[in-house]
Amino acid sequence: MKCLLLLAASCAFALAQQPADKSPFEKEELGRAVAETNNNPREMLLVIEKHLVRYPDSEYRPELEHHAAEAAIALHDDAMVVRYGELVLARKSDDVPILAAVTHSLLALKSRDNAERALKYARRTEDLVRQYRKGANPGNESPGEWRNQTDRALARALTDDARATGSLGHAAEALATAQRAFETYPNADSAREISVWFDRLGKPEEAVRALADAFTIQEAADAELAGDLTRMGELDRKATGGESDIGPLLLEAYDRNVALLHARELRLRGNEPNFGIANPMEFTLSSLDGKKFEMASLKGKVLVLDFWATWCVPCREQHPLYEQVKERFRDNPAVVFLSLNADTDHTPVRSFVSALEWKGPVYYEDGLARAFAADQLPMTILIDRRGALLTSLKGFVKQTFVDLLTERIRDALAVPAN
Repeated sequence: MKCLLLLAASCAFALAQQPADKSPFEKEELGRAVAETNNNPREMLLVIEKHLVRYPDSEYRPELEHHAAEAAIALHDDAMVVRYGELVLARKSDDVPILAAVTHSLLALKSRDNAERALKYARRTEDLVRQYRKGANPGNESPGEWRNQTDRALARALTDDARATGSLGHAAEALATAQRAFETYPNADSAREISVWFDRLGKPEEAVRALADAFTIQEAADAELAGDLTRMGELDRKATGGESDIGPLLLEAYDRNVALLHARELRLRGNEPNFGIANPMEFTLSSLDGKKFEMASLKGKVLVLDFWATWCVPCREQHPLYEQVKERFRDNPAVVFLSLNADTDHTPVRSFVSALEWKGPVYYEDGLARAFAADQLPMTILIDRRGALLTSLKGFVKQTFVDLLTERIRDALAVPAN
């Protein structure tokens, strides 16, 4: 949740958007009380509850209930998450973060009624995520990254669905749903859920194998690791009727999941050669003639990256200035200039370059724009000889660009390679 650490600030912002002529005394009172919480979620929750008791018909109620739900999530207060989260969902049923939080809290509170409500919310989340996956990417993520995010969200919802379904006495259906979750996005939570329902169905061998998957497929440090090992030993003894020996199971699971995750990455990568690569200096770029170029081959050099697009009129105006800078360093092999096209559709690029007679090789940015947050064109980025970002220049001033970029390149040359 993006607002968890900024509850007071975001609540104050919401108040500021309200018309000034409505309930001025209430607004001032609430503003002071919110400011005094000092971003403490427990204090925020208390302030909101007291305010809603004092002003039951408050025009700010929708915003306050949403902030109360976020504060309850930060506090891991399941009862309060359900209380305020369901009020939020009654108004806005497509709030996926609140849907997920309410589902988890209902499952944690453990009752048949709670499981039935959790199942309803989990399936609502599944439907929403599937719709989002088919729609347009709302951010600047690549198609592979967007698919990865939505797969992860869908797998979480399916895991919750499995837990709720099993709690309602449908173990076989729960197992099948948990398996779909793991197939959608392999992760420890869904693997643990698979283990639970295999065990409930009297299949300890399959249960321990699933738990081995959970242990070997961790995305980060997981507090449940020690418990996984203990439970694996118990399940293995149940399956074999003798002493536990989970070492071979873990080795087998490790090999299996390395192959599984690698195959998934290859599928997501598709036409994105740099999907999953964090370091831009490890990127592989494609050129207009289809040849591949590895950024790693430029290690130890100063890189001047020019991001442009065919539709960008200022890019055309900047290009002659950029060429002047290139001319100043033409005899310096330590400086490399890369022309990086950022068009989504590559069709017009070749004819554009040919018509304007732009010199030198042109490469497609192939994800570098996202890696360097090049969200404005033209944009010039300098990488020093250690492979670190030195500076970025958004746009240009015609009178000063050549000298400014020249000075920045000389600054980069002054940085040692090691």
